[in-house]
Amino acid sequence: MERMAFRAQTIAADVVLAALAFALSFQIASAAGRGLEMAATPSLSLVQFIVLYATLAGGFTMLFRRELSPWRYASIPDALVLARIALLTVGVFLLWVFVIDRARGLPRSTLFLAPMFQMVGSMGVRILRRALHEHALDSFSPLKPVTDRITQSPSLLLIGPPPLADTYLRDIARSHDRTYTPVGIVGTDQRDVGQQVRGVCIIESLENLDEALADLRRWNRYPRAILFLEEPGRLKGLTADQLGRLKTDGIRLLRLPSIVELAQHDGVTLLPMRDINIEELLTREPIELDRVAIGNLIRGRRVLVTGAGGSIGAELCRQVSAFRCAHLTLLDFSETSLFEIEREMAETHPHMSRQAVLCDVRNAARVSRAFAAERPDLVFHAAALKHVSMVEQHPCEGVLTNVVGTWNVAEASKACGAGQMVLISTDKAVDPTNVMGATKRLAESVIQAQQNGGQGARFSAVRFGNVLGSAGSVVPIFKSQIERGGPVTVTHPDMERFFMTIPEASQLVLHATATCAEGDGRDARLFLLEMGEPVRIMDLARQMIALSGRNPGKEIDIEITGLRPGEKLTEALLDETERSLPCAPKVLEVVSNSGLRVSAAHLAELETLADRGDVDAVRRALFDLVAQIRGERPGGTPNLRVVANG
Repeated sequence: MERMAFRAQTIAADVVLAALAFALSFQIASAAGRGLEMAATPSLSLVQFIVLYATLAGGFTMLFRRELSPWRYASIPDALVLARIALLTVGVFLLWVFVIDRARGLPRSTLFLAPMFQMVGSMGVRILRRALHEHALDSFSPLKPVTDRITQSPSLLLIGPPPLADTYLRDIARSHDRTYTPVGIVGTDQRDVGQQVRGVCIIESLENLDEALADLRRWNRYPRAILFLEEPGRLKGLTADQLGRLKTDGIRLLRLPSIVELAQHDGVTLLPMRDINIEELLTREPIELDRVAIGNLIRGRRVLVTGAGGSIGAELCRQVSAFRCAHLTLLDFSETSLFEIEREMAETHPHMSRQAVLCDVRNAARVSRAFAAERPDLVFHAAALKHVSMVEQHPCEGVLTNVVGTWNVAEASKACGAGQMVLISTDKAVDPTNVMGATKRLAESVIQAQQNGGQGARFSAVRFGNVLGSAGSVVPIFKSQIERGGPVTVTHPDMERFFMTIPEASQLVLHATATCAEGDGRDARLFLLEMGEPVRIMDLARQMIALSGRNPGKEIDIEITGLRPGEKLTEALLDETERSLPCAPKVLEVVSNSGLRVSAAHLAELETLADRGDVDAVRRALFDLVAQIRGERPGGTPNLRVVANG
């Protein structure tokens, strides 16, 4: 009833405005044309004219459903609809009175003035309502004390295109946010300089950021924070030296939430800004989420993530939760990591059904019981030993976790009736020279061996490069070394690696799963992201030092330590035995002629050696299996399909 009353009030207001518009235009036209147009005696009185005009206006208002458009959100499309209503009203009105008495006694100029006044009145009240809603009239108050007009909150500089600046400024006006006071906009196009967006001037383009900051300092409006209105990686012209100087000056570098974070804050008008991580400034443009496909995949389904407390596993939990899974199982062997991610899920998604399971994937019986109890539809297998140097020193542990653990999870997924299982792999599995890469290559073959010709669960793997910001990755190591004053250690000046952020890597896993769900399910599939050009670790070190506001080689030294056992100078995304075929936009399907189909017997022998702790025998057996998989030694020929996502 309350909603119906509100709609009735809106229609009544437009009817009254139309009536007033016609009455005013009639009086003006009559006064201006007295003695000429009013010579004929009208058969309709002024009141009848007004009632007829207002009734038509009310009818067209209901026809175009203007009562459903709140005045506080009035926009240009609303103005166009109101203009259409006014023109239709006067057109039908003229036709009606012409049929009645050929419009005798009606001043002709009324037909021009009435729709004009109607449009101005109906749009004017809406603009006034929106201005009040957004507090746009506050600055015009003559009685407002001068002290209230002095900026009390820290100044904020916006960097990005004007449309995004307009959206942000409108949002903070609606939400009465006073955390920061915008003092200027640095746009992306030189042609926009000098224009204003909601009273905030576009003072410079991004190429002249230093000049803009100098002007703000001279005007005593130097910003205490800078808000990037879009992904920093998309803004051309920003350099690491500039960002480093800003951080040295004590300026906070902020950004708005990403598309994934938006999904976690449904219903919030203005989302909180957050500080930019160094990883976001180092990475390339992020991939775009196919939110519809991923939403259809996850929404309402039971999801299990192994290694849920790790970098990739935890991010998978966040994104899966954002897409409203029916139940989330967090499985990890680290008590501390599992506690942290479970607590985070409880805080961010308190109403989501979830279960934390402390379990080692190497324990087949325990894994089977956990899967049987949780009955997942989707399984993301992120649990692994991933540090090259540590696994090189402990190959038996690497085999037990990365290979045997993958087999256990795959067998449990089939036994519990899961629809899909996805293995998190690495580019180090391509032509592996270290134990960690070899175990992941063997784990990929384990996934392929589980596929049963389209029957039962679908199996796939996701292979990608280094993840910025993950535990043990080069970025947090460099950050800690820079904070200590150096030196920053680089193994080789020519070492190159592929990089992506943790959210991007997790999004790729979701893309892989959605893509696998659309296939025929006959073969296991491996997905790769087209990761662009590799990054030189030396350049990465220099850039991070510059971002910290230091001078590479002078204030912070870079020390070359030499390659560690098993390390390669460069990594590849495809093996020599693999070839790629177009599959979908930014997705490649790669056919591999593998020389061995891994069986339980292969793994039983390898597991026995690992349990015995025979390091040399495990290493020999592991690389012998990988050589057969790559076709370097005789073996069977399974049909392995590999899909690369770029």
